Amino acid sequence: MKRQLILEDGTVFIGEGFGSETEASGEVVFNTGMTGYQEILSDPSYCGQMVTLTYPLIGNYGINRDDFESIQPSIKALIVREATDLPSNFRSELTIDELLKQKGIPGLAGIDTRKLTRLIRQYGTLKGRLTAIDQDVAKTVESLKETQFPTNQVMQVSTPTPYPSPGRGKRVVLVDFGMKHGILRELNQRDCDVVVVPYNTSSKDILSLHPDGIMLSNGPGNPKDVPEAIEMIKEILGVVPMFGICLGHQLFALACGGDTFKLKFGHRGSNHPVKELSTGKVAITAQNHGYSVDPASIENTVLEITHIALNDGTIEGLRHKEVPAFTVQYHPEASPGPEDANDLFDSFMTMMEQSLKEDKINA
Repeated sequence: MKRQLILEDGTVFIGEGFGSETEASGEVVFNTGMTGYQEILSDPSYCGQMVTLTYPLIGNYGINRDDFESIQPSIKALIVREATDLPSNFRSELTIDELLKQKGIPGLAGIDTRKLTRLIRQYGTLKGRLTAIDQDVAKTVESLKETQFPTNQVMQVSTPTPYPSPGRGKRVVLVDFGMKHGILRELNQRDCDVVVVPYNTSSKDILSLHPDGIMLSNGPGNPKDVPEAIEMIKEILGVVPMFGICLGHQLFALACGGDTFKLKFGHRGSNHPVKELSTGKVAITAQNHGYSVDPASIENTVLEITHIALNDGTIEGLRHKEVPAFTVQYHPEASPGPEDANDLFDSFMTMMEQSLKEDKINA
């Protein structure tokens, strides 16, 4: 089944369709990970995007029940060089084609993903449409140029109602902006009593749960499209310890007077080196984001830059100078990717413990 990917600049890629036969439009991005395609396609941070995988062979170890980062994937389409329908792995239960059919997600294989990646690197992320082979290219390009994609991605992927993930340890309220399940897993492994709440939960409702700490999750889109979360963070800062990841990091910066900007083609992969400024230690990290915190905007705030990306010098970590709160742009829970930065969850646990001790002393 021949299908075509049409980009807003008029470039056309013709390949073999797999997965769902539906048409899809979205922002075309690329991920450089060599493995982890199941986690990538189920990461809520890809909501509204068509994901190109640069590694040439996808699907070779199949799909299993354990490696999903969300129950319902929210990517618009998956674009690969080759999608195998003969996986080989003892955990494999489905082919990638079968999964995409089940979830209603179209795929495109057999194109030059290197060329597509170079286009994105040169011109930045592009709007695209995966459609039937007989679709008129000129009309599609004109339509794409006029299309304004929705900006409510966080609302689409956040939980609509609060729910608990019980434990006997510290009470953590996890604000779900498009949470990867790996974050919840790491908190559960540390016996945290977690309550997951929607993205637009008020500070009053969060504090009524008597948390020992607040976790701001990852999520899709532009952080400036979630103003209610920025206000919530402002009101909670200094009341209880706070740890933010990815979109949570960007929202934290905005709440503290910083600014954000859109990267040309984003950071999406599982081998991005990040340097901790205080120690000089370098961690290999998993990343998935299209926006970054503007370094100049941090100069006159209460924030301190703690980590930078070695590839391009962008901000990868922030710490509040006066209250117990820190954030990182990358994913310490990995899934997929290295676990070099997993100890940040332990740092969060220590921060909550110290805050509780100080509260007892002050009481």
